[in-house]
Amino acid sequence: MATEYAVIAGGCFWCTEAVFKDVIGVESVTSGYTGGTVPNPTYKQVCTGETGHAEAIRIGYDPARLSYGELLDISFATHDPTQLNRQGNDVGTQYRSAVFFATPEQKQQAEAAIQRAQADYSSPIVTTLEPLGEWYPAEDYHQDYWQGEGQQNRYCLAVIPPKLQKLHKRYAEKSQSRQA
Repeated sequence: MATEYAVIAGGCFWCTEAVFKDVIGVESVTSGYTGGTVPNPTYKQVCTGETGHAEAIRIGYDPARLSYGELLDISFATHDPTQLNRQGNDVGTQYRSAVFFATPEQKQQAEAAIQRAQADYSSPIVTTLEPLGEWYPAEDYHQDYWQGEGQQNRYCLAVIPPKLQKLHKRYAEKSQSRQA
């Protein structure tokens, strides 16, 4: 079966990338930018919050092994979708919780995933549903960040392991590191 793609945002792309790199059925994860108005934005531009882009990840996955809905369920379980334009200490629209849908079916599945996830949160989910526009891969040094220098980065060490623990606890059967 052909690879399908999902584009989601849930704060820092280093952190969301690390989670999905560990999910069985995920074939690729690319950090990048979408949802903004500036063509070919740089990390420095996106960090200002003035381009409208979100730090997002583009997930290539095998739909025979993992569904779009399951990807979204994992996303909602591993970041806080009730925080508006922030995740922890990362503040600004570039850190918003968002699902960038490419088809009407993806939008419907995202709406259903939000309804499923709402049961886990006492505050309303504020994740935006946005049509997928132009996708821009982030600079090379952002790709596979956790596997490289991210494990020496204090921010990553504080944020990523708890996200991976949530994945391992709730979706052990979907975690490569739990299957090893």
